[in-house]
This record gives sequence, structure tokens and C-alpha cells, in this order.
Amino acid sequence: MRTEPVDIYSDFPNAAVLRHPGRKFPGVLIQGDTLYTWCQSLDDVCARSRGRIDDDAFTELNEFRNRLWTTLNSYKGVLLDNGIPLPFSDHPRS
Repeated sequence: MRTEPVDIYSDFPNAAVLRHPGRKFPGVLIQGDTLYTWCQSLDDVCARSRGRIDDDAFTELNEFRNRLWTTLNSYKGVLLDNGIPLPFSDHPRS
């Protein structure tokens, strides 16, 4: 871990806008529990969409879901590596 100053343009809950040092444009900070909820929601949408939308649309939706889960898994790994508890219960939904 390192500490660096960031430019904070907005503290909007669950979507703060800030610029990381060395980056030209600001980004959006999404809280981990929100990211987890989005991943769960996309799982549900993909499950309900299979066979109901065309194959290309489903493939694109599922790829987006997988990219979001990759981001969440990276976030979880960083927290665990730094001894920070997860801000959500990481149990599969039934």
C-alpha cells in the first residue's frame, strides 16, 4: 500500500469522482459492496436472459458480467492481502 494525494471532484455516495495521480482524466470510485451487488444483479440478469435474447447479445452481456466479476475478485484479493475485511458477505446466492 502507498499513500498519494488525489484530486476529489465529487464525494457523491457510491460514485465519488476523483483523479488518480498520473492519470489525465478523473475516474469514479465504486464502493466494494456496491460492486458486489452489481455482480449479483448481472448474474440474475444473465440467468433470466439465457435463451430469451439472441446469442450475440447474451455473449456480450455475459462478457460484461465476467469483466465486472474480474474487477470484484481483484478488489477482494487486495483487501484480503491487506488484512481488510470484505464489506459484504461473500456467500453464493441460492
